[in-house]
Amino acid sequence: MKKFLFIMNAPPHQGISLQEKLDALLTTAAFDQHVALLFIDEGIFQLKKSQKTEPQALKDTASIFNALEIYDVKDLYVETESLQEWGLTPSDLTLPVTQLPREEVNPLMQQFDVIS
Repeated sequence: MKKFLFIMNAPPHQGISLQEKLDALLTTAAFDQHVALLFIDEGIFQLKKSQKTEPQALKDTASIFNALEIYDVKDLYVETESLQEWGLTPSDLTLPVTQLPREEVNPLMQQFDVIS
């Protein structure tokens, strides 16, 4: 089994790139591969509570994140400095995450076979 790390670094509702990444993530997880997510930069807003979908006919990505457990995706990491930069805490997010200091991001990435 390969280990996949998906890096979420773009804000939510900014076109279809997030939807495409989530589709790839769910497809990978559906084939019993180990999948983890790392939220950095503005990507942390993908997990922020009380989001409203923009009127752009995009999928509600929050519901997809809530379904991750069904696909056995439980390893969710968020860069501590990204949270601090935007004045957020883990309690502001919709899912439980593991905080990771910036200096630990590269060692985390080295544990995975595929990074997307």
